[in-house]
Amino acid sequence: MHTPLPQDGERRVPKPGNCFCTIVPPFVLERLAESDDPKVSESARATLEADAEAAFRAFRIESPGLMAPAAPAAEPRLERTIFDAHHGLGLPGDVVRPDGADPVADGCVNRAYDALGLTFNLYKEAYGRNSVDGNNMPLDASVHYRRSYNNAFWDGERMVFGDGDGQVFNDFTVAVDIPAHEMTHAVTQFTAGLVYQDQSGALNESISDVFGSLAKQFARRQTAEQADWLIGAGIFTPTVQAQALRSLKSPGTAFNDRRLGGKDPQPDNMAAFVETSQDDGGVHTNSGIPNHAFYLVATGIGGFAWEKAGQIWYDTITSGELDPNATFQDFARATLAAAAKRYGKGLEYEAVLKAWFEVGVSGNSNG
Repeated sequence: MHTPLPQDGERRVPKPGNCFCTIVPPFVLERLAESDDPKVSESARATLEADAEAAFRAFRIESPGLMAPAAPAAEPRLERTIFDAHHGLGLPGDVVRPDGADPVADGCVNRAYDALGLTFNLYKEAYGRNSVDGNNMPLDASVHYRRSYNNAFWDGERMVFGDGDGQVFNDFTVAVDIPAHEMTHAVTQFTAGLVYQDQSGALNESISDVFGSLAKQFARRQTAEQADWLIGAGIFTPTVQAQALRSLKSPGTAFNDRRLGGKDPQPDNMAAFVETSQDDGGVHTNSGIPNHAFYLVATGIGGFAWEKAGQIWYDTITSGELDPNATFQDFARATLAAAAKRYGKGLEYEAVLKAWFEVGVSGNSNG
């Protein structure tokens, strides 16, 4: 069954590796822009306008060599800098906490600083990766972007976090998986370079949700069975009928609030795949399908999900064999190949095969 979402006009045509990637789907902001509450509607409209401007700038960035594999550095080195945009438009803003500096009075700064360090350590300790490019690229993040800005994004150069409007959204550093999600967009940019459109764009979003969730689990030392598998838990204020932005465990259940457009539209199976031109072809919606596949793999294998399940996904995006316009089926086949290469055709391979089957995606090379 194909369920259409509202259309948003002409599509942009992203390039491999080029990505202005936000955590909040535009269709949520569009619904909020129609709110009877002027504070809510004004903030949502301003955020949509800001995102359109930032996306235009991001797609004009020339990034030569992003797809070329980086020569690994001899020693992993974490270098992160947090900037304050002072509610303005200019990025990155002023340095407020360079790497190695003590915590400051601003909680947003400290949370962003800690989340970048946590995500760096996940990639380093679990997968031997030295920063997002594999070669100790410094990590820059800006907080307090614009006023009442309801989003967070990776623009090809840095991570940026808004404060939220205080009516619907809290500030975007409150959930550690949000900075980890945006940082993973950078990892994808430097590895698989998945085009931010249609199924490849949904895979791009899903990979960020997967490793965002893994970063939270890594911080809490939770097993796959113990984890909540929510993305952005705590980002909504208590007035909103929502537990998070997305759920990998149960796509379609993260929120149900009329101000957000009603029920979370994410499908968990190809039978409910959404055909739309909105949101770059439904990248934040259809990502529910590969998200749920990963959840099924992780719980099927058991234990700490960043170990075997995460390793299979990491091997897939770093294999160099994934097409930038990969479909879900392409990705399923690649994860099966990665599982077989690392673990053989035992429990891990069978968990991957079963998971993709359960979400209606064939990993069989014959279709």
